[in-house]
Amino acid sequence: MLVVDDQPLFRNAARTVISRAAGFALAGEAVDGLDAIDQVRLLQPHLVLMDIHMPRLDGIEATRRITAAVPAPVVVLLSSYDKDDLPLEVGGSGAAAYLHKEELSPAAVIDLWARFGPSAG
Repeated sequence: MLVVDDQPLFRNAARTVISRAAGFALAGEAVDGLDAIDQVRLLQPHLVLMDIHMPRLDGIEATRRITAAVPAPVVVLLSSYDKDDLPLEVGGSGAAAYLHKEELSPAAVIDLWARFGPSAG
């Protein structure tokens, strides 16, 4: 799994959540969208947790670029935005889902993978 966020405190919290989610491991971290694209190419994670608002390249555009690749990982957008306040561009980003940052938990990671991972459906 790859965690993409410009805030070190959130990346630290996400590391803790992932370490407690059975069957998941952190492959790496990225600090913005451009870094995320590079890390996806290098690490080929199956799941990417992507912040929306970041410097250099936001998570929406990074998600578009990442999900256009084959094979593409499952990308879940994360933010502190309420779902009703999300930028309109989120819908066309290719993200599998949106999760409010406060809802990130081991159970949420496991549920997202069960719903959107390759064996889902």
